[in-house]
Amino acid sequence: MTATGWTLDELTARVAAALEGTAYAGAPNGRVRDVPDARAIRWYATIGLVDRPTMRGRTALYGPRHLAQLVAIKRRQSEGRRIADIQIELAEAPDDVLWEIADLPRHERTRTRFWTEPPAPHTPPPAPPPALLSGVPLGGDVTLLLPGTPGPDDVAAIQAAAQPLLDLLAERGLTRAATRQPQRDPSPERGSVQ
Repeated sequence: MTATGWTLDELTARVAAALEGTAYAGAPNGRVRDVPDARAIRWYATIGLVDRPTMRGRTALYGPRHLAQLVAIKRRQSEGRRIADIQIELAEAPDDVLWEIADLPRHERTRTRFWTEPPAPHTPPPAPPPALLSGVPLGGDVTLLLPGTPGPDDVAAIQAAAQPLLDLLAERGLTRAATRQPQRDPSPERGSVQ
């Protein structure tokens, strides 16, 4: 099976494999084929007994639902039912009914009619709750927002470390000039004895 389905030949081979052995008694009379050929499959699609295939360019592609429909038709024919009666029972039958009648192994029951189903809605993971923010005034009109609450020593250290940033912001005209704390000159005063 390609990423989008089986070709008609691949589908026919799968139907034949599903009907092999004792699980399928075969057609009760000589008028009905044991395995549908390509022509029969196209006719079933024309009369609405089998879903129409999807098309990729000029290639018809079939999926697991088509397989279940064809095997279910052959199982009903092996019971001696007429195609008109089978059409009444199986046309537009839900997947669970088809799979039950077809009696196919579980590995054949992959996602059905995948090309007609809309994708599952995307549900983003829940957002974490917003963190509580505390504002630390740095001077001028600049406030630093922090998650959590800093202590008094933290605030003093942050304000001292932020002074070069405040000077740069004021120099570039991005904020009002903050009042600068007078810096103590570590050099000794003039006239003092060393």
